[in-house]
Amino acid sequence: MNLEINKQLKSLNIGVAIRQKGRRLYLRATLPAKPGSDRPPHQQEISLGVYANADGLDFAKQEAFKIGAAIATKSFSWDTYLRLQPQFPISVKKWVERFENDYFNRRQRTPKSETTWDKDYRLTFAKLPQDEPLTIENCLRLIGKTQPNSRARQRYVMALGSLCRFAGYEANFNGLSKYSPKELKPRDLPDDRLIIKCRDLIKDPTWQWVYGVLATYGLRPHEVFLIDIEGVIKMNPNVWVTDGKTGSRTVYPFPAEWWEKWELYYVQMPSLTGKNNSAYGAKILKQFKKYKIPFNPYDLRHKWAIRTLEMGLDVTLAAKQMGHSRQIHDKIYHRWIDQSIHEEAFNRIHEHDDPTSIAKKN
Repeated sequence: MNLEINKQLKSLNIGVAIRQKGRRLYLRATLPAKPGSDRPPHQQEISLGVYANADGLDFAKQEAFKIGAAIATKSFSWDTYLRLQPQFPISVKKWVERFENDYFNRRQRTPKSETTWDKDYRLTFAKLPQDEPLTIENCLRLIGKTQPNSRARQRYVMALGSLCRFAGYEANFNGLSKYSPKELKPRDLPDDRLIIKCRDLIKDPTWQWVYGVLATYGLRPHEVFLIDIEGVIKMNPNVWVTDGKTGSRTVYPFPAEWWEKWELYYVQMPSLTGKNNSAYGAKILKQFKKYKIPFNPYDLRHKWAIRTLEMGLDVTLAAKQMGHSRQIHDKIYHRWIDQSIHEEAFNRIHEHDDPTSIAKKN
């Protein structure tokens, strides 16, 4: 309903929009700075203190017209609206509870969404002082405890910024986050001989099958449990990832002989039910440690990416099969991509040359 009202407000050039946070309604507009601030007019929100129901929407619409007129005549004052703010500060714990309710009101609870909530939000929020009021200062202090240009810093900036904005604060911590995926180094990854050898260390056939799928298809660990089993049983060498971190996609075996040699079309899935994606990944990592595999499950994924380059798969196709953007793929595998492109260009130029003549030229 508020979408229709916002369309009406926009068509009338009111310059104010209605926004819902949890069960409450807010107004958003370009407003003068609050008392005590010397900032120029900027986008801000006004807490109306009303619920997102029919009566609340009627009130919000009236206030939007009133504020729009005050903005137009340059007579807007914060005095009335600052008094609508809560008189008693709300604790971090309460704000997190409200944020979680709103989060799952806007998206379905699935293993994927619960994993995102757990890793990207809950674990970060748990480090705030739960019984104290939510403040920007506490959030900045927590962000400051993370390493600059790290994945943790990026996660804290995102999660804490979202929580503060949900609580009605003007918070933008994005300038503190400058994380980008690191380029891998050759020594970080196992070679194919070691990958084959380590598979034989796993005695449980179900976990041996999981290992084989990870090595052959370069999936994220939890995605093994999200592939279309019916397609595998029909002996299709490609697998369909039904969900995963970045949605559904088709992935092909590289190398294809592992699919056939290890008989991956005979599905032997470990019995794991009622788990989220994080739990799946943790279980696989535990099995790697149990069988003393000298690398982690994600190394099989990275090695798949390098192997596809060595075997000549187009970089854009490889990125798509991994569920990456081309930009992220290039950043992570920059060294190998550059080398592959140079070698391909060299071989294309000299494909008809006599190898001995090339050696003489050098």
